[in-house]
Amino acid sequence: MRIGILTSGGDCPGINATIRGVCKTAIHHYGMEVIGIHSGFQGLFEKDVEVLTEKSLSGLLIQGGTILGTSRDKPFKKKGMPADIDKPAIIAQNIQELGIDCVVCIGGNGTQKTAAKFAAMGVNIISLPKTIDNDIWGTELTFGFDSAVTIATEAIDRLHTTASSHKRVMVIEVMGHKAGWIALYSGMAGGGDVILIPEIPYDIKRVGETILNRVKKGKPYSIVVVAEGIKTDGKKRVAEYIAQEIEFETGIETRETVLGYTQRGGSPTSFDRNLATRMGGHATELVANRQFGRMVALVDGKITSLPLNEVAGKLKLVPEDHDLIIQGKRLGVSFG
Repeated sequence: MRIGILTSGGDCPGINATIRGVCKTAIHHYGMEVIGIHSGFQGLFEKDVEVLTEKSLSGLLIQGGTILGTSRDKPFKKKGMPADIDKPAIIAQNIQELGIDCVVCIGGNGTQKTAAKFAAMGVNIISLPKTIDNDIWGTELTFGFDSAVTIATEAIDRLHTTASSHKRVMVIEVMGHKAGWIALYSGMAGGGDVILIPEIPYDIKRVGETILNRVKKGKPYSIVVVAEGIKTDGKKRVAEYIAQEIEFETGIETRETVLGYTQRGGSPTSFDRNLATRMGGHATELVANRQFGRMVALVDGKITSLPLNEVAGKLKLVPEDHDLIIQGKRLGVSFG
């Protein structure tokens, strides 16, 4: 068999480890030929491909980013395309002309939707869940999440010392437009005093009261961890808005830090390397068994797969009864 592999959407730690897991399993165990597709689905549209060999895969386990390059190209979107060009049909034709028996897609929620649409067209496709946000439905974890949480937690740890030295409130903004997984996990691991996530509405006055109560108890500084997707006035960055509101409510000097893309860069953690390797190997097994139209997933601690049409278009949000939230409240952490 000949398989094609692409990466789509934003970069994150663990993509290259996944490419390695898929391709080395394909070459060594199944004797497959592997075609690397550059720049996501755009590469399939333009036939921008290369043969991946043993040498191509050397050193990938620890390397951040993606050797194939990526894009946010959405082939089923008509906007910006000439009316007479049917991009999905051209991609399907190119897959056939390249002699690719199955396309393996590594990507987030948008990629899962695109993969499901190609599967519905009859294209042989397997997907892998990639996002630091951990918000892909059907899988307990996505590779990249642990790495992002580790980076964010280290940053929070470092900000504790500055907050303590200056008796300030420090607001740390982490990624998460719709889901607050990174804020929750890094906030709890980093000893955050207030954690604000999109899934739980907050009252800024209650946040201020939490901080003032800490001062009364002899704790002159506070750490506030916020997800970038929480609701604000829409005129400022989330961290800037929350910092200004806290300073207004409490009168305590407040500073903000936005971690931004540092959460997506660099080498994956050992956990993400192993998760990526396991998921990559399972994806190749699905190809070998001709079980197409599925997304690899971690369920009950085991690597399995789910039909793409069950996954596409769904978000995995933080439930309000998550055990970390319950335990956080017991410890005195405010969720707004």
